[in-house]
Order: sequence, then structure tokens, then C-alpha cells
Amino acid sequence: MENVNVRDPREHVNEEPRDDLKDLVFGFGGMIGFMTVAYIIMVVVKYIID
Repeated sequence: MENVNVRDPREHVNEEPRDDLKDLVFGFGGMIGFMTVAYIIMVVVKYIID
């Protein structure tokens, strides 16, 4: 018996080609930017409280 649900992976077309390195750089950059802004806000709040 042949399983008709099995497909050849070579037939798969990448619907959305992505640049993984660019995604990684934007991800790290965005997170570092967010953490920097959060740190600056926390420092400002600390000096306002003191």
C-alpha cells in the first residue's frame, strides 16, 4: 500500500523566503533597545523617588 499523504520535501516551495541573519540582528537589536529604554526609565524613577 502506498501512503498518499506523504509528499516529497523537494516539492515544497518556500512561501516566505526570510533572511535569518537579518531577523536575528533585528531581534537582538530590538531587545537590547527595549532593555536600554527600560533601564533608563528605572534609573530616572529611582532618582525621582530619592
